Amino acid sequence: MSADVQQNAPRIWVTTLLFSLTFIIAVTAVPLYGFLVGYSLTQWVLFVVFLAFCGFSITAGYHRLWSHRAYDGNVVVRAFFAFWGACALQNSILIWGSGHRRHHRHVDDNDKDPYSINRGFWYAHIGWMLRNYPSGEVDLSNAQDLQRDPIVMFQHKYYVPLVLFSNIALPALIGLAIGDVIGTLLLVGVLRLVVSHHVTFFINSLCHMWGNQPYTNTNTARDNFFLALVTYGEGYHNFHHYFQTDYRNGVRWWQFDPTKWLINVLSWVGMASNLRRVPDFKIQEALVHMQFEKAKDQLKRIHLPNMEAWKETLEAEYQQFTKTLADWKQLRAEWYEQKRQEFAEKKQELQEKWHRAAARTRFKEMEYMLKMQRKRLQMLNLNFAAAT
Repeated sequence: MSADVQQNAPRIWVTTLLFSLTFIIAVTAVPLYGFLVGYSLTQWVLFVVFLAFCGFSITAGYHRLWSHRAYDGNVVVRAFFAFWGACALQNSILIWGSGHRRHHRHVDDNDKDPYSINRGFWYAHIGWMLRNYPSGEVDLSNAQDLQRDPIVMFQHKYYVPLVLFSNIALPALIGLAIGDVIGTLLLVGVLRLVVSHHVTFFINSLCHMWGNQPYTNTNTARDNFFLALVTYGEGYHNFHHYFQTDYRNGVRWWQFDPTKWLINVLSWVGMASNLRRVPDFKIQEALVHMQFEKAKDQLKRIHLPNMEAWKETLEAEYQQFTKTLADWKQLRAEWYEQKRQEFAEKKQELQEKWHRAAARTRFKEMEYMLKMQRKRLQMLNLNFAAAT
């Protein structure tokens, strides 16, 4: 997209004022009130609780549950994430999910990716929401499944009332109960909202700029442990962009991914199901492939004794790699064929059982017909006897 088109894109005043005013209040009124009046421990606890509820509703709800269908949640889980997702004030599930799916499909494409990092940090972080860019136009053709979800559509229809209640009325009511409405609105309402916004926006900006790429270099997404600490585990973004349907972002057991742990806990108590995982072999394949890319790049840039021998060694390793992939694909095909045959045999067995049951039913019908015919003949013979 040309710079002229970017500059002339119409300003979206609602989001511009929202982000500007909340940020100004967060950096001025919040600390000033804290210095002059102070905040109670209860208010700080509520700040953390609201922040966590909103954060997990975006990562576990908007992102992994609805956008990527990485697992299924029951009605309680979906309703919870829908409510607190509205409190996070990042648009409805329907709009958010549709835009995120476009981001994955067209990542780094300035004309199609709604928040392409190739337009710069500011654009990917927040600028894409301040003007009506063509790449950000709403197109729900990729979200027909979301439109069939009654909770998604309820939230979409009543999004504004839910936002106003969760961000203003609820903190005000809590503040009234604990005796400090203004302080609660500032801390639990405004500061929480600003922190929640920018933590999420880091995923679109910093996670495409800062970190390593152990799984793929076909896009700008990166893994970053430090960003995972503040983004509820979303910092392992390189893995996510390559294996987007996996419910995990931090795939290693030691990687900090509280969203993954939350989904696991929900599955243990029966509130989540169908957790999707990429086969370990495919993960290893991606890691090994990137090691080959790194080795080839280094051989181009350095000069070693016996360079040809090193190249031959690398080529031999690559041939072994391709053979392993071919063997795995063949084994996978054989496994699927076996499953298909087992299914066909089971289907045949069920058909045979059905035919046997149908035959038994037909035999019973014939026996009943003969029985009724015998009774009719008995009545007929009685009539004949009476006539004589």
